[in-house]
Amino acid sequence: MEKLCSGCLKHGCTNNRNNIFQKKQYIKKLHVVDWLSNIKPPFLLDNCDLVEVQFKNDRKEFFQNTEKINLCKGDFVTVESKSRGYDIGTVTLTGELVKLQIRNKKNPLNYSRIRKIYRKSTDKEITIWNLSKKKELKSLLKAKKIAKNLNLSMKICDVEYQGDGEKATFYYTAEDRIDFRKLIKELALAFCIRIEMRQIGYRQEAAKIGGIGSCGRELCCSTWLKNFKSVTTNSARYQQLSINIEKLTGQCSKLKCCLNYELDAYLSAIKDFPDINCKIHTEKGIAQCMKIDVFKKQMWFAYIKNPNTWFRIEIKKIKEILENNQISPPIEKLSTIDVIQKTELTFK
Repeated sequence: MEKLCSGCLKHGCTNNRNNIFQKKQYIKKLHVVDWLSNIKPPFLLDNCDLVEVQFKNDRKEFFQNTEKINLCKGDFVTVESKSRGYDIGTVTLTGELVKLQIRNKKNPLNYSRIRKIYRKSTDKEITIWNLSKKKELKSLLKAKKIAKNLNLSMKICDVEYQGDGEKATFYYTAEDRIDFRKLIKELALAFCIRIEMRQIGYRQEAAKIGGIGSCGRELCCSTWLKNFKSVTTNSARYQQLSINIEKLTGQCSKLKCCLNYELDAYLSAIKDFPDINCKIHTEKGIAQCMKIDVFKKQMWFAYIKNPNTWFRIEIKKIKEILENNQISPPIEKLSTIDVIQKTELTFK
């Protein structure tokens, strides 16, 4: 393993760390367990001829096994490429579960455009493929230098060689549209192969590079998360989290995807609560809501004139008090019967 530079551990430098992840590919997408692989389909139907094949990092595609090749999980297969030549990938899923995987895709799959599996990869093809993969890190570093010399405001984050070594796909991120025609010419002259530039988002970049999140686990996007849903600060507000951007953002500099994981549970629990802007009218003064405890179903109130003293009350009792405020005169004060806990906050 490569050693981290002296500033990595002290100052959080990620240059060498990202290179290590790209070179060794420590973090990979978790595969679906094919629990139907040994089960024959009912009514003598033909087996599903669709196969899920994984390429570098998180890129997976579906192919058609028209030749009825006997494939198992982990087999190296030579498949039809989008352009000239062929590509090599690893079989991750076969049989009826492939159809279920296709349903999980956001965009419906066009069966007429599904490419074919040619054969199981030969030793010669696998050797060429492995040699091409060894070039990827050097090609990435060289491409970054070329883009910097051309003063292009873009970040090339990954490179993937085709299985036959005749084409390289460079993945990049950028804020605005980039005119990379000159860059393609420079890269083609430098590597003497066909070049494809593909723009990806910052979340996709984090998924490709990988890393460790603040929770101490591998990033969700680089292990199991397939589809990225939009995350807003409202997700944090509903969960009573402080809006601290440094803590709420992930390595992609976007809001963490995990903010949406428990959001539905919070939204369903909040439905039983009175309006957070409600006020309790008493003869001593008006009390307003300061904080809510979602799962204990309690709310903290404080008098507007004395905001440092908080009273914790169950929502059932609060609803009764609010109903009485509308019918009868206001209560004298928040009594000890209503209040579960009284807390006085002191600020130094």
